[in-house]
Amino acid sequence: MTRPQLLEIDVRDLVTARELHLALRDALGLPQWYGCNWDAFWDAISGLVEMPLQLRISGWHSLSRRLPDDARLMEQCLRRLQTQYPAWAAQLQFD
Repeated sequence: MTRPQLLEIDVRDLVTARELHLALRDALGLPQWYGCNWDAFWDAISGLVEMPLQLRISGWHSLSRRLPDDARLMEQCLRRLQTQYPAWAAQLQFD
């Protein structure tokens, strides 16, 4: 399967952690039974789905102000993927 070149996820209008997880689920093609927590997110991006070559998170600064803990945990998961599985990880852009 060919990895998508670029995937953009717009998070600027999300106000709850659940909304964020559902947006990630839908954009990344995570399964419907995805657990909507950061451990489940890690499991999904490190083994269940193929990540795009580039991942652009639009509205990042707004999200970071509204949901600082969730924004931090999401970024940690994505950066961890780059470190542990660089061939599978996306290049990240936080706008």
